[in-house]
Amino acid sequence: MSKIGDSIEQAIAAINHGGVVVYPTEGVYGLGCDYLNEDCVHKILRLKQRDVSKGLVLVASHIQQILPLIQPENRADLARALKTWPGHQTWIFPKSMLTPAWISGHFDSVAVRVSAHPVVKQLCDRLSAPLVSTSANFTNQPTPNNIQEQFKLWGDSVDFYLDLPLGGSNQPSSIKLANSGKIIR
Repeated sequence: MSKIGDSIEQAIAAINHGGVVVYPTEGVYGLGCDYLNEDCVHKILRLKQRDVSKGLVLVASHIQQILPLIQPENRADLARALKTWPGHQTWIFPKSMLTPAWISGHFDSVAVRVSAHPVVKQLCDRLSAPLVSTSANFTNQPTPNNIQEQFKLWGDSVDFYLDLPLGGSNQPSSIKLANSGKIIR
């Protein structure tokens, strides 16, 4: 049975037990799980009705959580992203051999963000790892902006609903290519 609460510890416990959580980000609620748990990632993809080939974003509390998963083409690419982190910018880098295919989809790249949101930072710090971060909505549908609407949408399909405040943005993060700064979203 799903729970709604404001406990970071309960959210961490759900993630560590292979669960899916709804949690606040800078702009919208996210669906998250352990990015190394393939079954859990596929559960999120089924919930969202999203094809695995499209890939997912990983969010982290600091760059050290992301560095093993990316292969920047040059220092300028990493520097471009670092100027915006921590923050509400997602960057696409070439992936390393450590990035699971269920995260990168059919791409040779991975989308990553170092968040400034205090809840995201706490989750990733406590996990000592990045977290899957995809908007908590059906693909191409609006994202409910309060936890009660999230619960109505997902019900017991989600293990824990972390009822803490969203950040100050009213939209998902922008997504840019690290090698050029070109905006994808």
